[in-house]
Amino acid sequence: MSDITPTPVVSVAYHSGYGHTAVVAEAVRAGAADAGATVHLVKVDEIDDAQWALLDASDAIIFGSPTYMGTASGAFHVFAEATSKRWFGDVWQDKVAAGFTNSGSKSGDKMHTLQFFQTLAAQHAMSWVNLGLKPGWNSTTGSEYDLNRLGFFSGAAAQTNADQGPEAVHKSDIATAEHLGRRVAEHTRVVLAGRAALAAR
Repeated sequence: MSDITPTPVVSVAYHSGYGHTAVVAEAVRAGAADAGATVHLVKVDEIDDAQWALLDASDAIIFGSPTYMGTASGAFHVFAEATSKRWFGDVWQDKVAAGFTNSGSKSGDKMHTLQFFQTLAAQHAMSWVNLGLKPGWNSTTGSEYDLNRLGFFSGAAAQTNADQGPEAVHKSDIATAEHLGRRVAEHTRVVLAGRAALAAR
């Protein structure tokens, strides 16, 4: 079995304006690594040729950005447009994709950012992995420390008060991001094993 279950290579391509989203990105990385993946963190506003090559060689790419004015940050949009060079050559086709975001408000139009990531992934013919969690904190027995306390399904969403620093990223949101990283790594392992099994037939 081990010869058809290679270690997934996962890259987290993200932008963080004030450090909050970087905390979430690190949680995603930790979750994927905990599930046995090799994980690379790529700051898209500092990306170089070597990091582009890392993304191209990855089995999965997880997109992350704060939500500013109802969408991903300007720096992430610049990165997204630059991926058009990959689009022309189908470089990212059939890679696994997922996403996460953070904003100051509990909703904050974060869904639009996650949908932007989904559209970007779809344009590259990537396969989207959702969060895979029921919503938390939506009953009298719930708690703000429930996983997925904000009730998003498309990806991991975090909320941090606008007047607090990165140290204030909520523990539930960190745990939810870790869950996303693990889920992507595990799903990617299944995809790789399936491809290997088909190739061996």
